[in-house]
Amino acid sequence: MLNIKTDKIIGSRRFSNYWWAICIFLGGSGFFLVGLSSYLHIELLPFTKSSEILFIPQGIIMIFYGTIAILISLFLWLSIFWNIGSGYNEFNHEQGKITIFRWGFPGKNRILKLQYDIQDIQAIKVNIKEGISPKREIYLKMKDHREIPLTPVGQPLLLSEIEEQATFLAKFLDVILEGMD
Repeated sequence: MLNIKTDKIIGSRRFSNYWWAICIFLGGSGFFLVGLSSYLHIELLPFTKSSEILFIPQGIIMIFYGTIAILISLFLWLSIFWNIGSGYNEFNHEQGKITIFRWGFPGKNRILKLQYDIQDIQAIKVNIKEGISPKREIYLKMKDHREIPLTPVGQPLLLSEIEEQATFLAKFLDVILEGMD
């Protein structure tokens, strides 16, 4: 039997984050350049007549929105660069420990590393909620009633994947499975 199981968690380096970082940066740059063109009365974007826009109030608003969009894009790029939220879940029968490791933002709390004893686990709990923003999550349910999430944030897993992962994990840890009807 396997003694160690490790699940890799993908953090911010997902296609959707790259997509949004690029789109927001391009849109914000366009707004910023149009607002700047209205102030300088020079066409900074060749396919527009933005120098004819009044700087107050339209131009200044466009500079404001462009700056905000560029800052949001910068935040997304830094999250991708630092790979926020990535890490692993390790289930180690040899040491009798479960380790949950995640990367955070730089600083004194950059590393999130939680360790639990396998004997403190009561069950593996599955939470499935359908609707506009569906949730499909797997939790470690501890004997002291804490619930520690194991699934990554982002795109919800398929029902078959969630069921397969939760069932395997419950068998691997030799605990009951809750929430699968």
